[in-house]
Amino acid sequence: MEVSLTAEDRAILALEDARLVGHTATVVHLPAGAPDLRQLRDAVTCRLPDAPRLTWRLSGTSDEPVWRPDEVDVAAHVRAVDAAGPLDGSGLRTELVRLFGQRLDRSRPLWRMDVVGPVAGGGAVLVWRVHHALADGGTVMRLAEDVLWDPAPASAGPGGRGSRTAAAGTPGRDPGRSSLAGVLTGELLPGLRRSPFDAEVGREREVALAVTPVSALREAAGRLAGATVNDAVLAVVAGALRRWLEHRHGPLHELRVKVPVTLHHDGDQAGNRDSYFRVDLPVDEPDPVARLAAVRRETAQRKARHDAQELDELADRMARFSPRLANWSQRLQRCGRSFALNVSNVRGPDRAVTVLDAPVAAVQPLVEVAQHHALRVAVLSVADRLGFGLVADPSVVGDLDLLAEAVERGAAELLCAEREGGAGGPSG
Repeated sequence: MEVSLTAEDRAILALEDARLVGHTATVVHLPAGAPDLRQLRDAVTCRLPDAPRLTWRLSGTSDEPVWRPDEVDVAAHVRAVDAAGPLDGSGLRTELVRLFGQRLDRSRPLWRMDVVGPVAGGGAVLVWRVHHALADGGTVMRLAEDVLWDPAPASAGPGGRGSRTAAAGTPGRDPGRSSLAGVLTGELLPGLRRSPFDAEVGREREVALAVTPVSALREAAGRLAGATVNDAVLAVVAGALRRWLEHRHGPLHELRVKVPVTLHHDGDQAGNRDSYFRVDLPVDEPDPVARLAAVRRETAQRKARHDAQELDELADRMARFSPRLANWSQRLQRCGRSFALNVSNVRGPDRAVTVLDAPVAAVQPLVEVAQHHALRVAVLSVADRLGFGLVADPSVVGDLDLLAEAVERGAAELLCAEREGGAGGPSG
């Protein structure tokens, strides 16, 4: 049975070119004594029937692409990368960059798992690449439940599987929804200022990883500003960008970021289903608590106006009315002055996860940059850890390690401010 690609799938597929890859990667840290390659292949083979999407191969024509079920050679999709010796942090990042830059074979289903090791301290890292046209971040988490994570204990209940969300707004209609003019000015029209990441992107990449707690950050955000953990993520990113800009001697002013919002609902079969809203990050604000409060005000306004849902419906109406108008809208949304960078936040399972009984220490996502957006920040929560993955063109965004360190420091500042009663000190 053939499955037609949706308009979202096709738009993502079209973005891949000589300089940009079209896949995402999920970096899974496994302990010493983790499953060997044969065990992992056997487990994936047994569970593939639960994830038919992973058997789909790209077929059809360039004008009418389709997904077509295919036989999966699991040995070709699940591979090992044997390091010459234990990889330290720098060596692991180099290997992640190498793997991330390898294109997926379009003659096969568009995914691959590579087990990299050993790493310093013992254990290994599993790097799971899935083409974004096949699955967005939420769908990848659903597929991980199907083929990678050990099944949740029966006692885990509905919360065992994370919701497939990325800073979601409130769905549905109400009389207070934003007007068309509000959506156009708030989410489509470009700003006047060029961002520091607005440049032609080349083929070179750098990556950096960070980890922060979830539950403590959620509690601190609520007590400090009535904010959500998604607000806290954006505030932490704002603080990290502030430090990066100061280190690079750049001007400090607001940076507009794009925040994907999932439109998935329970039981849907879509691989990609999301919209977005834009938020001005207060990188010029030195106080971490004030940054959090400012972000909370911005996101609350976007959610109250249902900007993401309005934008999705507007795009759908334009596509039906005029393909040319829809193409104009898509070009406008991708321009360098429409937003500075994309910050996505996907919720994975609330429970601790294991792979063939090996406990997973941390999980971080890597997502490709885009033309005129030379930095990409992706966040994924699993159990009580938020994993941050940063990808950048190093010719535009240097000192990516500094940015990752500033993410962890920014989260620690919010936790410290909450312990001290909400008085945040200058961070820059």
